[in-house]
Amino acid sequence: MRAAPGGQHWVARAPQIIAALNLTEVPGGSWLTGLLVDEQSRAQGIARCLIATAIRHEEGCVWLFCHPDLQAFYSRLGFASASTLPATLADRLARYQRSKPLLAMVRPQSS
Repeated sequence: MRAAPGGQHWVARAPQIIAALNLTEVPGGSWLTGLLVDEQSRAQGIARCLIATAIRHEEGCVWLFCHPDLQAFYSRLGFASASTLPATLADRLARYQRSKPLLAMVRPQSS
């Protein structure tokens, strides 16, 4: 997982790192990238807790790109299919979709 310069980097430890994600600021909110959970630590709610903690104080929306197989997982966490994206994310998604199936999802944050 690459950490974007200037982004927020979050980890879960037990005591070693078992999960990580990045948040990058974009116009109108943040982009959640690179969520990874150690294979032996999956299905324990770690990703849910890490996402909830990381985005708790975010303003605006939180967007992410995911494989279609993960849509139900992110839907359970309050994300929905995104019909519009900030231009920087729309351009990036179009490039990524040339080589892999990806969906854009968004979670509006309450102020």
